[in-house]
Amino acid sequence: MNKRNFSLLLLFTSLLGIPVFVCYEILNKLDAKSVNTTQVVQNKPQPIKKTPEEWKKVLTAEQYRILREAGTEAPNGKAYQEFKHQGAGTYFCAGCDTELFSSKEKFDSRCGWPSFYDPSKAKNVTTTVDWHLGYPRTEVRCAVCDGHLGHVFTGEGFDTPTDKRYCINGTVLKFVPAEASVKSLKDKPGHTHKAK
Repeated sequence: MNKRNFSLLLLFTSLLGIPVFVCYEILNKLDAKSVNTTQVVQNKPQPIKKTPEEWKKVLTAEQYRILREAGTEAPNGKAYQEFKHQGAGTYFCAGCDTELFSSKEKFDSRCGWPSFYDPSKAKNVTTTVDWHLGYPRTEVRCAVCDGHLGHVFTGEGFDTPTDKRYCINGTVLKFVPAEASVKSLKDKPGHTHKAK
């Protein structure tokens, strides 16, 4: 084989190699995307489905009206008064015990309902458009039991990191004080709690 033929063969082989390499890279990226999609699906909360009768067995009449029928509690009620005095802790869905908010994100907007500037577990909260009053509002729902929690409003000028107000019905929140979780750890055999 002469030098010219060898150069042409080398050039031809190189040109074939580039598309093969590009195809290989594309396939690798597609494979990586499918793995990431699988991980996202696995991290998504698993929905809970119950009949109205099953919900009525585990919820109070007021919780059922709010969570299952998109009701709203009266402003400045007992739940709101309790909320204002609750210290550090976590707020769970009354319907399915899913973590929704924490005291770290709560603030008093003086609107008459518990307010948070962000969920503590964003994947556990979903939003939809609500037209019940004849104009669009952003409804907040539990991602696990699909219960109505309240609404989220933006751009109201609150001095919070997100400028959002998650206006939530306190009746559908279960508050667990931070001390309760520390106490449960202390009560476990073999656990030694060290003060900071």
